[in-house]
Amino acid sequence: MRRKHLVFIVIVLFLSWNMLMYMTVVNKGPSTLPKEANRAQDKLALLQHEIEEQLDSNKHLLDELQQNQKAKESNTVVTQAPPKDVKPNQTGTSENKLSYRDPDSAVLPILMIACDREDAVSRSLDLVLKYRPDEKRFPVIVSQDCGHRPTAQRIQKYVVEHGITHIQQPDLSSPNVPWPQKKFEGYYKISRHYKWALNQIFHVFNHSAVIIVEDDLDISPDFYEYFAATYRILTVDKSLWCVSAWNDNGKRDMVKDDPELLHRTDFFPGLGWMLDRSLWLELGPKWPETFWDDWMRHPDQRKNRSCIRPELSRTSTFGKIGVSKGLFFDKHLKFIQLNDKLVPFTKRDLSYLVKENYDPKFREYIYGLPEVSVSDVNTGSRKQLPDVRIQYSTKQQFKDIAKQLGIMDDFKAGVERTAYMGVVSFTYKGQRVNVAPPSDWKGYDPSWG
Repeated sequence: MRRKHLVFIVIVLFLSWNMLMYMTVVNKGPSTLPKEANRAQDKLALLQHEIEEQLDSNKHLLDELQQNQKAKESNTVVTQAPPKDVKPNQTGTSENKLSYRDPDSAVLPILMIACDREDAVSRSLDLVLKYRPDEKRFPVIVSQDCGHRPTAQRIQKYVVEHGITHIQQPDLSSPNVPWPQKKFEGYYKISRHYKWALNQIFHVFNHSAVIIVEDDLDISPDFYEYFAATYRILTVDKSLWCVSAWNDNGKRDMVKDDPELLHRTDFFPGLGWMLDRSLWLELGPKWPETFWDDWMRHPDQRKNRSCIRPELSRTSTFGKIGVSKGLFFDKHLKFIQLNDKLVPFTKRDLSYLVKENYDPKFREYIYGLPEVSVSDVNTGSRKQLPDVRIQYSTKQQFKDIAKQLGIMDDFKAGVERTAYMGVVSFTYKGQRVNVAPPSDWKGYDPSWG
C-alpha cells in the first residue's frame, strides 16, 4: 500500500508541473504560441490519458484484492497471541495464527446431574433455560439418580414444556463399600452415576463434547458464551483437558473486577466444566468407584495437563444440603462471586490462553514483579504497588501465607487450588497478589497432598 501511495504522489506532482507549464504558455496568447508548445500540449494530453487508464486499472485490481481478502477471512477463523508488552492473560494483536476446526458448529449439550432435590433442580433448570441462546446447539439432558419420584415428576414438566431430555440411572442398588468407607457411600453412588451418564452422552447420544453441571448451581448470563468460546481453545491445545466455570479463590473482594479475565490452571476445579470425547475415551474405562474429582487431580490422570478457568466464576453453588453435608459451604462456597455481566467471549481473541503463547508471558510477568512479604500485603505498607509477588519454598510456607490472606490452603496431589506453574493469584485489599515458588521451580510435589 505504501508503494501505491508513493506512485500516486509522483504522478500528481508530474501532472501539476505540466499543467503549470501549460497555463503559463496559454496566458501568452495564441499569436505567440510556438509550434513546440503545441506538440508538448499534444504529448501532455496523451500522457494524461494513459495515466488515467493506468489508475483506473489499478483501482479495479485493488478492489479485487480486497474482495478476495474478505472472502478468505470469512472462511478462516484466526486468533492472535498477545504482544510482548502485555500481561499473559490480555487480548493482543497479531503474532501467531491458529486455524480452528469449525468449533462454532459443534453441539455442546448441558448434562445436569440430579438426584432427589426437586426444588434445586427447578432453580438450576430455570437459569439454564433462561440464558440458553440456541436450543439446538445447547440441548439440555438431565440425568437423574436415586429414583426419587417427586424430582422425576418435576423434571418431566420441563420435558413437556421445554423439550429437554430426561434420563434415569438404572442401577439403584447399594454399592459394595468396604466397612471403613461406609459413611462415604454417597460418593460411591455419585461416581457410578457420573460414569453411566457420561457413557450415555458419548456412546449413546454420540456427542463430541459436554458441559457438566449439577442441580445445585446457578449460572451467569454469559455461561454459554464462555464455554462456546473456550471450546475453540480446547480443540487446538492438547495441553488442555478441561474448561471450568469455577474459581476456587473467587470470593467477593478477592477477585479482580474484570469479567473478561481468564486464566490457565493446573488444578482441576469442576463445578461446571467441559470435556470432549477423546478425554472420556481415555478416562471412562478406568473411572474410579468413588471421589472421582480427586482421582482426576492425580498425576496419573492429569498428565501435566491444565484447564481454563475464569477470574469471576460463571457458576455458584447453593448446595448446602447434599452428600457433602455442607462441607466448606458456610465458610467458603457461599461467598464465591458469580459474574453478572454478559461478555461476548465468542467475539474475543482468546489465543493468548494457548500454552505456547501463555507460558513465556506468564513467567515474564510473575518473575518481573516486585517481591514483598506477607506482612507487607497484610499491613498495606507496599500498597503503591498494584501487582506483587510473595515467594514460598515449602508446603508449610504456602499454607501459612494462605491462612493469613484468606485463600484456600489445601493441596490435591501437590497442586494448590487455582495454581498454575505453582503460582496462585488473587486480589487482596485491592492489590493483586501472586504467591509463587522460586523462579527455578521444578514442578509439583505429589507428597504435598
